[in-house]
Amino acid sequence: MENSDELEKICQKIEKLDPKMRSARIINNRGHLVAGGMKKGLQSLEAQKQDEMMFMELALRVRMRHEFDKEFGEVHFSMSYRDKIIVMSFPLANDAVCLVSSEKDLDFGKIPFKILKIIKSLKKSPNTF
Repeated sequence: MENSDELEKICQKIEKLDPKMRSARIINNRGHLVAGGMKKGLQSLEAQKQDEMMFMELALRVRMRHEFDKEFGEVHFSMSYRDKIIVMSFPLANDAVCLVSSEKDLDFGKIPFKILKIIKSLKKSPNTF
């Protein structure tokens, strides 16, 4: 099991990939934040209560995506290109998820694959988040 210090270091490593990164967070399968947060000096675009709702919805969505694994294969990441930011989610072991946000002008053709390398140990291990 990864301890919280190791999870925090993984989130920090993701944030350092590019100056346009806004946040890196690890959410457990119940939608609770277990590590990470906003990059220092940046404000979240949503209120804390909205964060909690978004995390719970995201945890549910990650579980639901398993329904199509047999037909299409496993989901490695999902990305939403929004008006204000880019949001990426990376399923982890035990239906946890790594949630990353960035500015819109991020090079999103390369960064998700760099993140996959960083979180590799969290995807397959039987960790409890």
